Amino acid sequence: MMKKFRLRLGLPALALASLASLPVFAADAPPPKIDTGDTAWMLASTALVLMMTIPGLALFYAGMVRKKNVLATMMQSFMICCLVTITWMVIGYSLAFTNGNPYIGDFSRFMLNGIGAHISQGNDVGFVLGAGTDGATPFTIPETVYMMFQMTFAIITPGLIAGAFADRMKFSAMCVFMVLWSIFVYSPIAHWVWSANGWVGALGAADFAGGTVVHINAGIAGLMAALVMGKRVGYGRENMTPHNLAYAVIGASLLWVGWFGFNAGSAVGANGRAGMAMAATQVATAAAALAWVFAEWAAKGKPSVLGAISGAVAGLVAITPASGFVLPGSALIIGIAAGVICFWAATSLKHMFGYDDSLDAFGVHGIGGIVGALLTGVFAYGPLSATASAPAGIVGGMHQLMIQGEAVVATLVWSGIISFIILKVVDATIGLRVTAEQEIEGLDVVLHGEQLG
Repeated sequence: MMKKFRLRLGLPALALASLASLPVFAADAPPPKIDTGDTAWMLASTALVLMMTIPGLALFYAGMVRKKNVLATMMQSFMICCLVTITWMVIGYSLAFTNGNPYIGDFSRFMLNGIGAHISQGNDVGFVLGAGTDGATPFTIPETVYMMFQMTFAIITPGLIAGAFADRMKFSAMCVFMVLWSIFVYSPIAHWVWSANGWVGALGAADFAGGTVVHINAGIAGLMAALVMGKRVGYGRENMTPHNLAYAVIGASLLWVGWFGFNAGSAVGANGRAGMAMAATQVATAAAALAWVFAEWAAKGKPSVLGAISGAVAGLVAITPASGFVLPGSALIIGIAAGVICFWAATSLKHMFGYDDSLDAFGVHGIGGIVGALLTGVFAYGPLSATASAPAGIVGGMHQLMIQGEAVVATLVWSGIISFIILKVVDATIGLRVTAEQEIEGLDVVLHGEQLG
């Protein structure tokens, strides 16, 4: 396997697996005309994905912590949005989506240099991602819109990590960690999978909307944070039930609605593939919520509200890489598998190994992302991703499953190792965790001088 892995690194870059429905442009072809319908849908999708973080994720996570940490938890989501926006504008987008090499982009879009050239010249044209490469891909939307859409993905991914260290990380440490993680972990993996010449895309890995880039990436980073920081004070002895499940239900509901921008928006156009991605997303989410609830009902005697919303999020996670590659029947199977497996991971697996993943960032996003990425390799339906240059599209089977496995392992290894290093560096310099006394008092008062009324 490792020999094949090394050989594949030398393959010429193919078109983005997640955008395989678009034709491959010749390296010197001009950009296409802007399509107003595509642009309108992508503007709406961008707003929907931003809504997933603020207010969606903020409410979802805040509702699951104790009352003394509600404001601090919401502050994390809000400030991650601000921090990553600037990081993405300055360097993140350039590292992720310029040509560079198969592992990282270059600095040609540093500070978004040159992104408005077509506007200043009065040309009503889109842009070509990876222009000048064999994998160049045309878009019928302005590059500014594509940059903003990808920014919302870069925002929510580190936001997900915060669920693993809820109740115990210093605000200053959180700020430094998230900026460094965005640059050294998120941007490289986004480049591997979604740029025109990324090496994971060149393998033929299928990740429509972020199973590897977003969920596995955030999930394993969250697990590293939980392991490095240790358990919360009183974990396993004190009552740590959610303060306000109503907040969490509202947050999960906003995530569900926003996820249509996440998945259907990844078609980068108002087209049939976007419609299929939307249908697959709805089916998988409902199936996963039901699967989690019935598994919990059988195991614990009662179906919980927390279980229902956790199952829905698990389904959203698992269908993310598959949404543009599978039909609704396959989405149903993926949802059921995600609901049952993530329920087991968030309960039995966590207790088996004894780590304190506060809000199950790894159990839901890490495990759910792995389930979805692998099952994409099983159920991918070729016509959804067929192009003139690749008429068979991406077809499920043992070969594709092996490729998906390589993408999963690569993401786990890079994100796990680099996240661990960043955490250790931050801990050695400014410290990661509040004191035990501060943790007992609550982060709202200790870190922000405020408290919920």
